[in-house]
Amino acid sequence: MRFFPIFLDLEHQPVLVIGGGEQAAQKVRLLRRTGARITVLAEEPGPEIAALATAGDLALERRRVAARDLVGVRLAYVALEDGGEAARAVQMARAAGVPVNVVDRQELCDFLTPAIVDRDPVVVAIGTEGAAPVLARRIKAQLEAMLPARLGGLARWAASLRGRVAEAIRAGAARRRFWDGFFDGPIARAYLAGRHEAAARLVETELDGAGAEPAPTGSVTLVGAGPGDPDLLTFKAMRALQTADVIVVDRLVPQAILDCARRDAARIHVGKAPGKPSPSQSAINAILVREAEAGKHVVRLKGGDPFVFGRGGEELAALAEAGIPVEVIPGITAAIGCAAAVGLALTEREQRRSLTLLTGRASDGPAEHDWQALARPGRMLAIYMGTGAAGHVQSRLLAGGIDPATPVTVVENGTLPGQKVATGVIVGLAELVIDAGIKGPAIIYVGAHPCPARTAAAGEERGRAVRALASSRPIGEQAA
Repeated sequence: MRFFPIFLDLEHQPVLVIGGGEQAAQKVRLLRRTGARITVLAEEPGPEIAALATAGDLALERRRVAARDLVGVRLAYVALEDGGEAARAVQMARAAGVPVNVVDRQELCDFLTPAIVDRDPVVVAIGTEGAAPVLARRIKAQLEAMLPARLGGLARWAASLRGRVAEAIRAGAARRRFWDGFFDGPIARAYLAGRHEAAARLVETELDGAGAEPAPTGSVTLVGAGPGDPDLLTFKAMRALQTADVIVVDRLVPQAILDCARRDAARIHVGKAPGKPSPSQSAINAILVREAEAGKHVVRLKGGDPFVFGRGGEELAALAEAGIPVEVIPGITAAIGCAAAVGLALTEREQRRSLTLLTGRASDGPAEHDWQALARPGRMLAIYMGTGAAGHVQSRLLAGGIDPATPVTVVENGTLPGQKVATGVIVGLAELVIDAGIKGPAIIYVGAHPCPARTAAAGEERGRAVRALASSRPIGEQAA
């Protein structure tokens, strides 16, 4: 991040616009919404700026800029077609210590003006550091469609209530929960629908009962973070991360997902690394109970889905025993996310009629299953934690009667930039994992290969794809 985003108070502050054409007029339109005192210097001002000057909405001087014009100015905008004149104006602004923006000349800018979504006092600024202004405008259009027109009014109403709410609800955690409900519950829905009186009655009910009721106890939300790509988080998961007091997070959750959380939320890392000291499940359960009993909203953030080889059931049971309210927000489990990332169809009519999710490891070593049942034709297997047990899976399935030429696909770091794909057949699974250098988190699929076109596209977008196809053993690693 080269340009640091900041909101600057320009009300009643002097701002200078150098130039009088359409680009200068665009800046003036934006600046007028801030309450700034605008002065325009232009030898030949356009009709819009001239009309604003006649109406007394800005000061206009029909001449070139001089050094004295920059004295005491808060910001300066330069909108001149002549590059030499623009550079001269920039030099004077910097000599006066005034931040300057030059339209369409980023190399001369001290600051950039973002695309803005205005729901005063709610303002969203979108910037691309000048790299893609068209993209910024498209994001702005999407946000304009998402944010209700009355959102600013809701924010102003909340500001008017802050003192009263602080007096009625003195506990910080309880007060924060009130505001969470205010903005994400029936009060906000009524206000945004234009039913302001109904919204006010709901607030009165909440505040009248605040002193009589004990402060709410804490709670835990078990959140599935998905396979790693932040774009695959659910809206509900995003909201939970934004309202968390404490986040208890696994090792496999990438920083990009943690960046979606409240900045002031405490982070407790409890990741389990194979073969290394790590917190026991009982210790993690105790952390969840301890933080919730302190009145905090705890988000237990787990890779994939909490209830698919994520020990979410054990944590749910421990919290229920302690009387802690729990909500579960499912996530896209790795088997689904990684398959989609590489174009692997997990089921297909008349060919793959069932899907089985299983683990390659148990607490005491390689996991055992009904291998004969798993080896029957028409089944698709998605094996978690299976790379270290690839030889065991291979031998058991072969002994169970699976066709040795059954296709297998291994996806490492699926959905992430370092994604890797290796394909082969079951008789060469163990060697495939070694030859392809699969070491990170991976899913083994038994029963299909990805769509070739999708695999190539995934390789170009996300990283190197490894293909090893043989009837008896993989040939080795090849770059896609």
